[in-house]
Amino acid sequence: MGIVSDLELIESFQRYLAEIKHSSPNTLSSYIRDIGQFHTYIEHHSLHTLGQAEKKDIEDFLSWQKKNSKSPATISRLLAAVKCFYSYLLRAGVVETNPTVGVVTDKSIKKLPEILTGHEVELLLEQPDQNEVKGARDRAMLELLYATGIRVSELISLNIDDVSLSAGFIRCRSRGRERVIPMYPAAIRALANYINFVREQLIADPDESALFVNMNGERMSRQGFWKVIKYYQEKAKIEKDITPHTLRHSFAAHLLENGADLRSIQEMLGHADISSTQVYTQLVKKQLKDVYNRTHPRA
Repeated sequence: MGIVSDLELIESFQRYLAEIKHSSPNTLSSYIRDIGQFHTYIEHHSLHTLGQAEKKDIEDFLSWQKKNSKSPATISRLLAAVKCFYSYLLRAGVVETNPTVGVVTDKSIKKLPEILTGHEVELLLEQPDQNEVKGARDRAMLELLYATGIRVSELISLNIDDVSLSAGFIRCRSRGRERVIPMYPAAIRALANYINFVREQLIADPDESALFVNMNGERMSRQGFWKVIKYYQEKAKIEKDITPHTLRHSFAAHLLENGADLRSIQEMLGHADISSTQVYTQLVKKQLKDVYNRTHPRA
């Protein structure tokens, strides 16, 4: 590769994440930030460069992070970034051995995602007033999130051409992949109401491609949708801390509870690795245990 400096290695890794792995902007910035921390540590605490780093350098880096009161979750994330970095360098022929092999860290306790009950979902979805322009738009967004389990970034990136009301599905593009996700009838009706009677009243430009727009007629932002969901959480008097991701988690858990297989859920969620989807199995099992402990007369 002809790469000699540490900064060139990091830049090459960044291109790999963006162009080959098609990592999300958040993942890419997180990995580069973490490798930057390791690079800074190496510069000040080791005689090695990144391309020369040994297993002890990495273990010392993680120990140093622990001494500086970093949480187990943060340390695990740092190790994951460093492992990905050296796996890339090994494949690229920059290093002959992977110095992260055998490096382990304390297992952090993963907090299971919070989900809404079926009743809470219904309560949230019935809050927007569909007789109002804003309410019709908001109902369509909430129904679509719960119907498809897409990420909020995917929701606000949808264009009008990504929707097929007649076939009852949306086309979602994310991280270099495309997936088609069906919708239930109530979501189709809410979306049809918004598209046919409301959207034209909101858009500022007749050529606007965004499916969902704000009250200024421009594409909805993450912050804008966050405010929408917080408003209806308070209106519904739901005590759980609802985020846009809560509906995604609820979508997956409720499908699993009702007999959907993990592979199908993985496909709809757009998870590259099924291990990301398996967390919902733990969540459903925990819920069943909680119900058992709460309701069994001898529990």
